[in-house]
Amino acid sequence: MPSSTIPLSKIAPRPRWMTSWERLRHKEAHWLVEMIAEMFGVFFYLYAGLGATAAFVVGTLVGNSGIGCKSLPFFQELFRNDSAALFTVGVAYAMGIVFAVSLCGATSGGHFNPAVTIASVVFRGFPVRKAARYIFAQILSGYLTCFIIYVQWKDLLVVAEGVLIEKGLYDTMMFSSTGPAGVFGLYVAPGTNLHRVFLNEFVTDFVIGLVIWGCLDPTNHMIPPAVAPWLIGMAYGVSVWGYSPVGVATNSARDLGGRLMAMTIWGSQASGGTYAAITALTNIPATICAALTYELFLGSSTRTLTTHHVQFLRAHKQYYEDNNIAPYGYLEGLNVRRDQSDSFQSDMDEKAQESRIEDVEVRGNRV
Repeated sequence: MPSSTIPLSKIAPRPRWMTSWERLRHKEAHWLVEMIAEMFGVFFYLYAGLGATAAFVVGTLVGNSGIGCKSLPFFQELFRNDSAALFTVGVAYAMGIVFAVSLCGATSGGHFNPAVTIASVVFRGFPVRKAARYIFAQILSGYLTCFIIYVQWKDLLVVAEGVLIEKGLYDTMMFSSTGPAGVFGLYVAPGTNLHRVFLNEFVTDFVIGLVIWGCLDPTNHMIPPAVAPWLIGMAYGVSVWGYSPVGVATNSARDLGGRLMAMTIWGSQASGGTYAAITALTNIPATICAALTYELFLGSSTRTLTTHHVQFLRAHKQYYEDNNIAPYGYLEGLNVRRDQSDSFQSDMDEKAQESRIEDVEVRGNRV
């Protein structure tokens, strides 16, 4: 039997000023709160990943192996080359995704990527106007987060630039994946085959998109909502560990925000040339193709919702109804009334009982 709905305000009364703010945010300012949640999600994702990237780049250029995970004896023994840095960056991005989805997903739906937002418009009925706001918030957050990280690391980044100038390597390394600008912008080495880079980007983003769409499937009994942030985070970690050396962006907000910030600091030299189009755009069709593939071959509308997802979606639908917010996607067809919930649970129990009876009868006939 499902438990009754208990709003947090019933057991933890808020101060009057907080109650007044919640009335405002649930009505006139709800769109703003969703955008801020998307911005914080991108912030968590980038703040974790780019911080680890900065430690790797700066530590390598200034010859200080104590920056980053190599300063820990465990990692000194485990990794005796730059694989330690790659591992650290992958874990950082993975944990950033976990933070983003876990902390901000309940408010905005947890897109944090223009490709996911566009795919949601195509396959889940996500409102177009809201999608435009989300994409703007995501890219803006990417820019602001990169700028914040630049300010935090500026002294060491300037030292790293000085090392390149002193060694006569500024023109060849500054705007590369191992240069200071490469912490924020994404670059490939001159002469790199961009067709292979495009293939690497598309396939990697396709895999990430499949994982995301599988986590969004409320009939997938293998992935309860609480597991989704970790699976998506691991998918991003895998993309860093296995395919970032070739060149991979995975997120237009990360690429455009970081590239615009790099151009703000270092000018047009930081634009990235033709490769910029691959990093900014490829993940969008790749994610749409992943969503289409999942819907055609891996998902099914005839499967029943899992108990975890019913409770998860019911809580969100109740929140939308209580605050007069228009639902979309799965929430439109979900009835949150208690009698409907009981009926749904009773139907499930009845079917399970019938299945057990049939099983006993079959066994009896065999005996």
